[in-house]
Amino acid sequence: MKILYNDGHVAECPQEEELEVLRHSAAHIMAQAVKRLYPEAHFAYGPATEKGFHYDIDLGDVKLTEEDLPAIQAEMQKIVKENLPFKVYALPRQEAIALMESRGEKYKVEHIADLPQDAVITFYQQGDYIDMCVGPHLTYTKALKAFKLTALSGAYWKNNQANKMLTRLNGVAFRNQEELAEYEKQQEEARARDHRRIGRDMRLFMTDDLIGKGLPMFLPKGYTLWMELENYIKEKERMLGYQHVMTPCVGTVDLYRTSGHWDHYKENMFPAMEVDGESFVLRPMNCPHHMMIYANRRHSYRDLPIRIGEVAHDFRFEPSGTLKGIERARHFCQNDAHLFVTPEQIKDEISAVCDLIFSTYKDFHITDYRCVLSLRDPEDKVKYHQDDAMWEKAESALREVLTELGIHFTEEIGEAAFYGPKLDVNVKPAVGAEYTLSTCQLDFCLPARFNLKYIDQDGTEKTPVVLHRAILGSLDRFMAYLIEETKGAFPLWLAPVQVKVLPVSDKSMEYAAEIHRALMAEGIRSELDERNEKIGYKIRYARQEDKVPYMLIIGEKETSEGTVSVRDRATDQTVTMTLEELTEKLQKEIRERA
Repeated sequence: MKILYNDGHVAECPQEEELEVLRHSAAHIMAQAVKRLYPEAHFAYGPATEKGFHYDIDLGDVKLTEEDLPAIQAEMQKIVKENLPFKVYALPRQEAIALMESRGEKYKVEHIADLPQDAVITFYQQGDYIDMCVGPHLTYTKALKAFKLTALSGAYWKNNQANKMLTRLNGVAFRNQEELAEYEKQQEEARARDHRRIGRDMRLFMTDDLIGKGLPMFLPKGYTLWMELENYIKEKERMLGYQHVMTPCVGTVDLYRTSGHWDHYKENMFPAMEVDGESFVLRPMNCPHHMMIYANRRHSYRDLPIRIGEVAHDFRFEPSGTLKGIERARHFCQNDAHLFVTPEQIKDEISAVCDLIFSTYKDFHITDYRCVLSLRDPEDKVKYHQDDAMWEKAESALREVLTELGIHFTEEIGEAAFYGPKLDVNVKPAVGAEYTLSTCQLDFCLPARFNLKYIDQDGTEKTPVVLHRAILGSLDRFMAYLIEETKGAFPLWLAPVQVKVLPVSDKSMEYAAEIHRALMAEGIRSELDERNEKIGYKIRYARQEDKVPYMLIIGEKETSEGTVSVRDRATDQTVTMTLEELTEKLQKEIRERA
């Protein structure tokens, strides 16, 4: 594949750059198609991305919908068939500005103003479309052989909420139709696993814009699953000496000024509320509250480590375009904890946190994950607390501990919390990009900001070190992960409905109700299907829609013999047993979290 560089020369494209060039060229072809269909459109940024390409467009009063995508894609196909050559040329700054002004491209003019005075300003043109770009690009439009427009979303100009919201038009491009077909197959699998669809169909959670975007509500079955996760992790934590607390969902602005969040995290917080002369905010995280719990009384070195845990409600003002069901929301509940330790205890406590993470992953059969040491970007003077000595000490300490523990990790600059470095454990879900579930953060900063102390064995006051850690991350995100991994077919111990009792007819209804009540009395989550439907329909619904692990078929034979016919969701096999045998089997499977 030949490509055109911005100095005018043509060369074979390195294989590793092919997709980026294809996708970048596809963005230009898409922009040309939009301009033909919507002449008043103005264009901002149109890059290639890891997954495809997009262009941020100001369409004025025009509101695109998903129904408009086929027409834009059809126009792109016309441009491809026209086999227009890509041309490139450079202009002096003033001529470049004049060209963009003459074409009404106000965003490009603003972009030029952001460039260095000595920048070379190049333009690529295919047909009547001209775009300011550094390239490289294809030599002819016909070289774009496989592409598809995928979605619409919103994006602020320069990613600044103070600027205008633009329309982001998204697409994908590949080398050939086979690669595109494979992508579409993966997308079909992603749709089948999408926790938002499964959550709706299984009646696990809901959202409503009248309540607010990104504010999910858990329905009875979803909340049952949520509580099982909460009980699971709290039980593990209690066995390790954690003490659980409950703290308010709000705090004063002064609390977050003290912690540093007001200076470093304000853009991600909901606006302040003025009440009785004080300013309050919905809390984005729980560490300031836990710092105050520690500060509530004096501590000796003999008290440490102190492990304070909470499943806490948090609120972050995520951009609307990033919201995704319960995977990323504006309200969520963190499986949070803060460990107050002496410097000598850092290694043992981090080791114990890592053991807890990996034992939890074993319980949930999570095997596809990687560990990342997230460090600050020393050049970023805004995001991070400015204390070079503190950062060097914290990063070196965490790196050393992870190395001594034999944990394989990679390092990523610019991913630390504003107050300290962290170990992130990123999982690779069945579909989609990886994301962080668990984290352990080493913090020398906040204990000093809150003036936390303990009396050391020599009688002097010392400042503790704090480990911030989350094992399940947020219960909401962990639940979304489980939904997509299992497609809603949860193991017995997690299933919102563990057993569904299915009477064949009214003749067996009374006995079926007895079975249902007996199971409920044993702590097994049972549901009785009393609908006047055929048994085949009831079985299919319980298995495919509700994804119940076990279905009990109760007919005249079972009623007369005092037995139950048990159909296993996993094998679709049916066996007959007594109620006592069934109860023992279910309780064992639940107890062992099989």
